Amino acid sequence: MGPLIPNDIISFEWSSIIAIIIGIFFGFILEASGFSSSRKLAGVFYGYDFAVLKVFFTAAIVSLIGLLYMDYLGYVDMSRLYVHPTYLWGAIIGGAIMGIGFVAGGFCPGTSLSAVAIGKIDAMVNVVGIMVGVFIFSELYPLFEPIYNGYFQGNITLVDSLGVNPFWFVFLLTIVAIIMFFATDLIRKRVKKVFY
Repeated sequence: MGPLIPNDIISFEWSSIIAIIIGIFFGFILEASGFSSSRKLAGVFYGYDFAVLKVFFTAAIVSLIGLLYMDYLGYVDMSRLYVHPTYLWGAIIGGAIMGIGFVAGGFCPGTSLSAVAIGKIDAMVNVVGIMVGVFIFSELYPLFEPIYNGYFQGNITLVDSLGVNPFWFVFLLTIVAIIMFFATDLIRKRVKKVFY
């Protein structure tokens, strides 16, 4: 991540302080929205509550549309944005481990810290588990390195790998999101009838 505001306007130190303040507000909003509840987060996987999925999917699409418009208007050069390199095996295995941990613990790393801040014991156990996992990975890194760095794909995006126009991709992704929101409502209503 770069500075929030160019260094010639505000110093790097002040930019970091602003980032901390934004982080505090983000944590407050997570808690106020109920996202620090493991039941709400696990509800996505059990089919009775899709609020988390809808909020984060909506945020991703709005951000993507905003970036495309800013690029189109000349305020942002998307070709200069940092794209994290893709290591396919690390992404697949790491994603699977995180997904299992998400379902088992009921928290993702961000929401677990939000829940720790309000004193939830299950979140504290979850964060300790994350720390133990990070420690084991760092200590056994030479063993995991071939998997971690396996099948390097470069700094690619989904648009690059599919070879489609970014505007068409965003349009189709928005249509998929609307269909998904409708489908998740149907699933939630059906699950609600079974369990309630």
